[in-house]
Amino acid sequence: MVKKDSLIKGTIILAAAALVARFLGIFQRIPLDYMTDSHGGGYFTVANNIYLMLLIVATGGIPSAISKMVSERYAQGRPDEAKRIYKAALIFGSVTGVLITVLLLVFAPFYATHVAEKPGADLAVRAIAPALLFFPIIAMMRGYFQGRQLMAAGGISQIIEQILRVITAVGLAYLVLAWGWGQRWIAAAATFGSVFGSVGAFIVMLSYARKLRRQDALDKSAAALEKTAASEKRSTLSFKSIYKELFKISVPIVITSMTVQFIYFFDTSFFIKLTHGYYNAADADQMLDWLGVKAQALAGIPPILAIALSQSMIPVISAAYSVRNMKEVERQASLVMRIVVFTGVPASLIMTVAAASITGLLFENTGGSLAVAALTAGTIFQITMMTSNTVLTSMNKPTLPMRHAIIGIVVKVVTSLALAPLFGVYGLILSSTICFMTIASLNFRMIRKEITLSILGTRWIGYALTIAISSGAGWAIDYTCRHFITGIPAKLTYALSCILTGGVSLGLYVALLILLRVITAADAASFPGPLRKLLNPLMRIAARQAS
Repeated sequence: MVKKDSLIKGTIILAAAALVARFLGIFQRIPLDYMTDSHGGGYFTVANNIYLMLLIVATGGIPSAISKMVSERYAQGRPDEAKRIYKAALIFGSVTGVLITVLLLVFAPFYATHVAEKPGADLAVRAIAPALLFFPIIAMMRGYFQGRQLMAAGGISQIIEQILRVITAVGLAYLVLAWGWGQRWIAAAATFGSVFGSVGAFIVMLSYARKLRRQDALDKSAAALEKTAASEKRSTLSFKSIYKELFKISVPIVITSMTVQFIYFFDTSFFIKLTHGYYNAADADQMLDWLGVKAQALAGIPPILAIALSQSMIPVISAAYSVRNMKEVERQASLVMRIVVFTGVPASLIMTVAAASITGLLFENTGGSLAVAALTAGTIFQITMMTSNTVLTSMNKPTLPMRHAIIGIVVKVVTSLALAPLFGVYGLILSSTICFMTIASLNFRMIRKEITLSILGTRWIGYALTIAISSGAGWAIDYTCRHFITGIPAKLTYALSCILTGGVSLGLYVALLILLRVITAADAASFPGPLRKLLNPLMRIAARQAS
C-alpha cells in the first residue's frame, strides 16, 4: 500500500533523507582531503560545481513545476491530465540528459582552461558528465511523486544514490592513488562515483513507479474506470500545451533555485581571476581547495531542513491556494517559517562557533576553518531566502522570486568584483551573504502583500536573547576545549569539543526558548510527535513556574 504523506511527515522524510545524503556527501570529501593536495582538491571542486550547476539548469525547475501541476490536477479531480504531464516530463528529461552530457564532454577542456584557469580539471569534468544522463529523468519522477504527496520515494532514492556515490568514489580514488596515476586521475575517479549513484537512484525510482501504478489500478472501481476513460477522451492535453505550462512555471523556478549553486559555481570558477592580486598562486590554490572541499560542503548542512520544507510544502500550499483557501495558505506558510526559525538558525550558529573543531575533526587539519565559519554563518540568510522563495512559488507567483534572484545575483557579482580583490575568499563569502539578505528582504515584502505571516510576533527579543546566550556559551566551550585540553590526540580533543559545544548550546537553546516563552503551547502542538514528546515535559515545568 502506497500512502500519502502530510506536510510534517513529508518534511521529516525529506529532511532525514537530505541529512543522511549530506553527511554521506561530506564523508566523500573527508578521505578526498587526505588523498589530494591543493591541486587535486581544486580539480574536484571545479568539476563538481559545474556539474551541480548544469544539473540545476536541466532539472531544477521542472520537478517543482510537475509537483505543483500534479497536485493541482488531483485536487481538482483531473488525474488523467496529471499522468499526461508526467509522460511529457519524462520525455523532456530523457532528451535534456543526453544533450547536456554531450555538451559537458565536449566543452570540458575549454571551461577548465579558460574559465576556471585549472587546466587539470578537464578530466574530472568529463568523468562526472555521464551522471547527467539519468539525473534529469530521476528529477522528473521525484517531482511527480512529490505532487502525489509521496515523499519516501525521493528520500530513499537520494540515500541510495549517495551511498553508492561515496563508496565508488572513495574506492576508485584510492585505487588510482595506489596506482600512482596523479592528482588529475584521483579527482576524476572521485567525480565518477556520481555516475554509479545516478544508476542506483534510477533503479529505486523505477521500483516506486511500478508500485504506484499497481496501487492506482487497485484503487479504481468499475464505475471509476468508466468515468476515467470518458474523461481521458474529452480532456487529453497536447504535449505543446503541457510544455508551455511547464516552462512558464519552471523557468522562474530554475533561476530561483540556481541561486545558491550559481554562487558556489561563480566563486570556484572565477576564484583565481578575482583573487589574483590578493593571493599568490600557491595560496590561491590552497584557498580554493579549502573553499570547495571544506567550507561549501559543511555549509550545506544547516539548510537541509529548508530544502526539505521547500520540496514538501509546494503541493500542500499550492493545492490550498488553487481553491483560494487563504487561511490554510497562511497557516501552512507561517508553520513552515516558524519551524525554519526554530531549527535552521541554531544549526547555523552552532556550526559557526564550533567551525574549527568540526573542521579539525573531519578533515586532515583545521586549515580553512575561518572560511567554514564565515560561510556557515551566512546560511542563516540562505535558509530564509530559500523558504520565502518557495512560499511565493507555491502561491502561484513564481516570477517574483525569479526577479528577486536576478537582482540578488547581480548584487553578488558586483560585490564580488569589489570585495574579492580586497579580502580574498572572505570578500566572496561576504558578497554571498549580502546576496541572500537582498533576496530574502524582497521576498518578505511581497509575501506580506498577500498574506499575514505569524512567525514569532512579539517574541523576537526573547529569541534573539536565546540565540546570543546559547551561541556565546558554545563559542566559550569550543575555545576552552581547543586551547586548554592537552595530553590527548588532537582528533579526540576536537571530538570532545564538538560534543560539548553542541550539547551545551542546544540544551541552552531549547531551555531558553521555553523559559523565555518563545515557544508556546500552540507551537509545540504543531511540531512532529517526537519533538512534542521532548518539549512537553519542559513546557509543563515552565507552566508550573509561571503559575
